[in-house]
Amino acid sequence: MTSGRGGRHLARAEAARLGGSPEAGVADGAAAAMPSSPLRVAVVCSSNQNRSMEAHNILSKRGFSVRSFGTGTHVKLPGPAPDKPNVYDFKTTYDQMYNDLLRKDKELYTQNGILHMLDRNKRIKPRPERFQNCKDLFDLILTCEERVYDQVVEDLNSREQETCQPVHVINVDIQDNHEEATLGAFLICELCQCIQHTEDMENEIDELLQEFEEKSGRTFLHTVCFY
Repeated sequence: MTSGRGGRHLARAEAARLGGSPEAGVADGAAAAMPSSPLRVAVVCSSNQNRSMEAHNILSKRGFSVRSFGTGTHVKLPGPAPDKPNVYDFKTTYDQMYNDLLRKDKELYTQNGILHMLDRNKRIKPRPERFQNCKDLFDLILTCEERVYDQVVEDLNSREQETCQPVHVINVDIQDNHEEATLGAFLICELCQCIQHTEDMENEIDELLQEFEEKSGRTFLHTVCFY
């Protein structure tokens, strides 16, 4: 049972998703699904393949200005054994990875869903991107595991401050499998919708994250960095 301002965040986001307002009900379509200036969102995992791309896909369909990244030194995909991953650099396109795995073992990589994932990825963008190589500014960066969160925060804090624009970095742990990536992506999308519809993001975000922790049973990490 939610109460207070946090509950109103969720009601506002749900109404916006349905095209109405929390006060007037779903039938009132006056409220747009997205405000005029969407949040600039980045989603980051290790290899920019599964978790970040699933969230990228869903957020993009919801109208968010979103990009996705990995923080690893290389892109790793499951191989024929746990100690034999397929390793690529970030310059390798999703299409090249797809064709490489198709050649290596079509049956294995069809059965474990990797070819399907790469086919999805190449429809979104050409290749994985490394967060440390991107100098674009974001309002909100969501990471999918604590190690990636630490790498993102470390990178942001190592940069020379230029604009002092704040960026909120939030972590929610998502297991690196297809099912959990889907569940995690919907949670990230709901969180972004709630943050988008806050009246004062800087002052309301901590309360909103507490609300999400109670609702989802997951722990969120949050810090603010500056560009």
